[in-house]
Amino acid sequence: MKAIVDPNLCIGCTQCAGLCPEVFSMEGTLAVAIPGDIPGEDVPQAVAAADSCPVGAIRTEP
Repeated sequence: MKAIVDPNLCIGCTQCAGLCPEVFSMEGTLAVAIPGDIPGEDVPQAVAAADSCPVGAIRTEP
């Protein structure tokens, strides 16, 4: 599974990075996801972080 952050939608609230720092981090004022596949043990927390985005800027793909 991969996580993708849409930089055009991200408002830089830091919620995803706070909930799942193994996958999400902040670059300047925008969130970014690690490149490539999310490690299996981090998938549940990454999905929860994506679902918590207040503007829907994060999507997950198989």
